[in-house]
Amino acid sequence: MQKIDGSQLISEITLDDLQKAVGGSISFCACVHKLRKMSGFSFVILRTGRYILQSVYSKDKCTGDFDSLCEGAYIKITGDVKEEKRANHGYEITLSSFEILSKPAEEYPLHVSSKKLGCSIETSMAHRSVALRHPEQRAVFKIAEGVVSAFREFMLNNNFTEIHSPKIVAAGAEGGANIFKLKYFDKDAYLAQSPQFYKQTCVAFFDRVFEIAPVYRAEKHNSTRHLNEYIGLDFEMGFINDMHDVMAMETAMLKYVVEYLPKHYSDELELLGATLPVINEIPSVTFFEALDILGKSHNQFDLDPTDEVKLCEYAKENYDSEFIFVEKFPGLKRPFYAMDSADDPKLAESFDLLFRGLEITTGGQRIHDYNELLEKMKRYHMEEGDLGAYTDIFKYGMPPHGGLGIGLERVIMKMLGLANIREASLFPRDIHHLDP
Repeated sequence: MQKIDGSQLISEITLDDLQKAVGGSISFCACVHKLRKMSGFSFVILRTGRYILQSVYSKDKCTGDFDSLCEGAYIKITGDVKEEKRANHGYEITLSSFEILSKPAEEYPLHVSSKKLGCSIETSMAHRSVALRHPEQRAVFKIAEGVVSAFREFMLNNNFTEIHSPKIVAAGAEGGANIFKLKYFDKDAYLAQSPQFYKQTCVAFFDRVFEIAPVYRAEKHNSTRHLNEYIGLDFEMGFINDMHDVMAMETAMLKYVVEYLPKHYSDELELLGATLPVINEIPSVTFFEALDILGKSHNQFDLDPTDEVKLCEYAKENYDSEFIFVEKFPGLKRPFYAMDSADDPKLAESFDLLFRGLEITTGGQRIHDYNELLEKMKRYHMEEGDLGAYTDIFKYGMPPHGGLGIGLERVIMKMLGLANIREASLFPRDIHHLDP
């Protein structure tokens, strides 16, 4: 009987491995990214899970047949490592042998080995599994990994508990028609618009929680800034004084993220030419102050995309900040669970965070008193039974609490200067894309 103890693991090549192998030999698996014939030798550019590495083939030093190679072939190579400043990452491998593990049945339909992919967003979507092999395309999602890793690390460092809430739910947290309906055995169910109800529930026994998970919105948008499925970075925290405690936590978290990325993803940032924001303090204005800045009358209840761009320009010009909070929105445009402002019950203790011209966050303080929640629901023409067990958490007591939700793809889009949010999603879901 074979026994597996987990002591022998296949490893992915790293730059540390190459550094340690300088002056000696190394073996690893990779994909042939590009072939370049020169006079008397050839470059075999290799693509690993993260890196583009340079290797050199010459007939007198390598036992393999160069003509058997092609772009897209997966191979196992053995070669001698030396330092070479002109090569990617400063290392070059002189091939002594290679073994072909797999070869493509057809040539790539896109220019994967070119510096730029050079195709439209629709072509990229149509050939997604190929487009994502391009180093720049792939780097976008390594940065997304970094943002998520930094977010999680920051949350855990600040005593938040990670939760995993259901995505098939009996009622929508945000209400309205923008919710996907499905059949759950003999009942109607929905895809979660937000983990809102569950993260509030968990505050009752964990005090502080966060979640990184898909969010579903059945909005028939066809814009560069909307998706029907996206990754939400959510947190909820108890024992707050007001929503500014939530805003302070987000500011500290964002500072952590922009410090974390250069430490762990400098290669990807350089490849993409990304300029990370500098975060010292984030200015905050009330909704009506924002309207004054925009020169608009006070008879509107929300901000449009042009408003968001202009407010970020204002923050950059006046506070040297690429972020700006807008708080105390009219309550009619905010969810029923948002706490009314003590100064004006028509306003909600709710905020948005704008970044480089786009709203990336919605958050605020929630109602924690059971009777106050029921009264607010009446104003919204809602019945307690409409929300299943949600109101029970308040019936049995809740601390003052608040939280927020961040759209990961929107953060990545603006952080990397992408033109379309679909470029920040591995396999986008919108009104036109359900496959792949």
